[in-house]
Amino acid sequence: MLAKEKKEEIFKEYGKSATDTGSAEGQIALFTTRINDLTDHLKTQKKDHASRLGLLRLVGKRRRLLDYLHKNDIERYRSIIAKLKIRK
Repeated sequence: MLAKEKKEEIFKEYGKSATDTGSAEGQIALFTTRINDLTDHLKTQKKDHASRLGLLRLVGKRRRLLDYLHKNDIERYRSIIAKLKIRK
């Protein structure tokens, strides 16, 4: 889990403000941070299948949000992909 301060920092950087938790960009950035943390965890704990399932769910949620942005606002999609260095 991420600390409250870390979440606010993520939403301030990628969203409109620190309290803007609903924007797609903020949520994608939060999911990306959590995905990276879980990936590092699973590199050392190879048999943690419960966390692996959670990782797959997070990747799916992020993918759906990215698909939504791609469909509705291609410029926002391209900017968030570039900022977070996510490969399509």
